Amino acid sequence: MPDHTDYGGMAALSICEALLLALNDHEILPEREILGILQDAAAAHENADGTDDEKETHRAVAALIDRIIAGGNSVRRP
Repeated sequence: MPDHTDYGGMAALSICEALLLALNDHEILPEREILGILQDAAAAHENADGTDDEKETHRAVAALIDRIIAGGNSVRRP
């Protein structure tokens, strides 16, 4: 059974993706700004310090964000 912290992370990711979509749909932020936010978040994790285990976690988070960018999940593309 997954750890309860997994549920919180999954909920947070879903909420953030929905917010990014809404910001783009309502023309508050253009796609390039949303992609910039995601790229900044990935870079922050790629460059994070810590123990080897912490660095591994950060690299996994950055890889997930990179997959979100590649998949276009946070912007609606025609």
